[in-house]
Amino acid sequence: MISPQLTYYKMGAGVTAFSTTRQGGCSLGNYTAFNINAYCGDDEGHIAKNKAALCHLLDIECDHLVMPHQVHDCVVRRIDGPQQEILEGVDAVMTNVPKLCIGVSTADCIPILLYDPVHRAVGAVHAGWRGTVLRIVEKAVEALYESYGTEAADLQAVIGPGISLDSFEVGDEVYEQFQAAGFEMRAISRRDEKWHINLPECNRLQLVGAGVLSTHIQMTNICTFQAFDRFFSARKLGIQSGRIFTGIFLE
Repeated sequence: MISPQLTYYKMGAGVTAFSTTRQGGCSLGNYTAFNINAYCGDDEGHIAKNKAALCHLLDIECDHLVMPHQVHDCVVRRIDGPQQEILEGVDAVMTNVPKLCIGVSTADCIPILLYDPVHRAVGAVHAGWRGTVLRIVEKAVEALYESYGTEAADLQAVIGPGISLDSFEVGDEVYEQFQAAGFEMRAISRRDEKWHINLPECNRLQLVGAGVLSTHIQMTNICTFQAFDRFFSARKLGIQSGRIFTGIFLE
């Protein structure tokens, strides 16, 4: 089996941060070829082999790969060790345990990684449009402060591969939910035949509003819908397709 090919992010010394791509692995069809998400219909045997290959590449134990079952809500969970039970209904995770890789699964939604180099803590956030409206990334910054004393100005952040403004066409009801939540719509939306929402920018603005320095925020500017040959896109491939895993761990 071909080793998984990852997109790595430079967030500072002592931390590894990455997103998986579709390359490497053994999954088939719309899961081709690297998928480790168990909630999207892929073959269990392929998922297990892909997980083992990723853990081998990262040099971590297989039970040190923590991936929640996300539900587009805004629950943030602190992880203090390897998880035996399923993390049900969790859309953001954080830890200060070395070699414990936490991450989120996406296929057009926005993955966000957070690193506090002062208190040595990390976070991973799944921000679809519903989670973005609920301001989940702001809640994750608050949770890092409550658990580890993280100051927002110390955080390094990466906004990973997700759907772009050009590709994220929405109905009036979605636009109205953002508007009702108090967002500055001129900064995050555009009207063509239908409304378009800029999810990466909306989350960037939330991070800045929470106190994260704009110079500490990396934007990958990868649109999953447009780059579906390299990254999974549910809008392009359908719901029954693979997921990107965007993860981070303290070395």
